[in-house]
Amino acid sequence: MLISTAYAQDGAGMAASLTQFLPLILIFGVFYFLLIRPQQQRQKEMKRMLAAVKRGDKVVTGGGIIGVVQKVRDGTNEVEVEIAPNLRVTVLRETIASVVKPPAAANDSKPAATKSS
Repeated sequence: MLISTAYAQDGAGMAASLTQFLPLILIFGVFYFLLIRPQQQRQKEMKRMLAAVKRGDKVVTGGGIIGVVQKVRDGTNEVEVEIAPNLRVTVLRETIASVVKPPAAANDSKPAATKSS
């Protein structure tokens, strides 16, 4: 009597186990589309932005320093940035947090009205 009797399982037992895993699969799907996929897209966009950095771009480093790119060294990940007149520093591409876009010029055909007193 030390060995228990083994009974064959029917198809209902298999369907019940599938319905138990269905919520876990749905939760993983929601996490993928709300968290994982957008993060991967941001990383790809950041890589494209860093690869496209060129001379004259205004950049912000990870430390918050704003400067203008003076030289992009090919073959390395170093970029020379001017942070003040005649003050250049070499930073790694990965430390560039963003490229600052200049504000778009207004398309006004006439000058702004002045206030008369």
